[in-house]
Amino acid sequence: MNSEKSFARGGATGVGSMPGGDARETARMVTELVGDFPFLAELPARGPGADMIGRTVGMLTDIYAAVEPSGWRIAARPGMDTRRSWSWLGEDLDALEEFTQGYQGPLKVQATGPWTLAAALELPGGEAALRDAGACRDLTASLAEGVAGHLADVRRRIPGAQVVLQLDEPSLTAVLRGEVATASGYRTYRAVDRSVVEGALRRIVESAEAAGAAVVVHSCAPAVPFALLRRAGAAGISFDFSLLTEREHELIGEAVESGTALFAGLIPGTAPEGARLSDPAGSVGGVRTLWRRLGLPPGILADSVVLTPACGLAGASPAYAREALAHCVRAARALADNPE
Repeated sequence: MNSEKSFARGGATGVGSMPGGDARETARMVTELVGDFPFLAELPARGPGADMIGRTVGMLTDIYAAVEPSGWRIAARPGMDTRRSWSWLGEDLDALEEFTQGYQGPLKVQATGPWTLAAALELPGGEAALRDAGACRDLTASLAEGVAGHLADVRRRIPGAQVVLQLDEPSLTAVLRGEVATASGYRTYRAVDRSVVEGALRRIVESAEAAGAAVVVHSCAPAVPFALLRRAGAAGISFDFSLLTEREHELIGEAVESGTALFAGLIPGTAPEGARLSDPAGSVGGVRTLWRRLGLPPGILADSVVLTPACGLAGASPAYAREALAHCVRAARALADNPE
């Protein structure tokens, strides 16, 4: 799917998580502040089932999980925790549907990607699914089918939306490097082969595209594997702009030239201690500087970059979350109006 048809020009959106527990109030705020690119908010303050992993557990097909003291663990049948995940997802969708009546344009929903899910979900014995290649394949297949069903539901509820699926993969780099800790904490799981990682991501991308959605992969960790994500078919890559190193600048340029959209996380996820957010035009100075350094045409900047907070806003105050989203919108306008 062509990303230019799915992402707003000079756009801004949120990463996913928001503070508080009122689905309706949050949906109203999101559509009011980022009305050109709204998103289905996650409200992890409500507890297990509303968190990133729990929400995606509720999307899986024929795989269930329950909350244990150590985290989410695969279970034989759907229990209270899985049902709670279903309920909260339905509540959030109802609220977003209410405030997007007649909406036409890009709309983003989020799901945990297969590798972060495999690193977080425990097998019945207590070790992560990441340990078992067969379990990883089963999770990927279940997620691909479940995501397709979720996207179909979103398209049915908001028929004018150009749906964008964001795969949250904060553990992806650790999976590739063999840095995910075992249950004991004394060892780490073996690094997963890059071709296997790429293949699983490609399967989710293809399933989402078949359901009519473009896919953005998000990671707020350092060393985002830009080239791997492009090969897997991601239409966009979402990252914390402050964590970029010079080594990654060339990869950014290659991504832009290949038509991959950049979701640049510029605004801190929590209020800067003792400081206020800079003026919107100043916030995008780093993006303009990088663009010039890479020799990219200023005219394509607004079509290539969507601005977001650096990560989710669940840890922020409601007032700061509102300020951060509004700031992203103003900064995106400043970038579109003056790309140079």
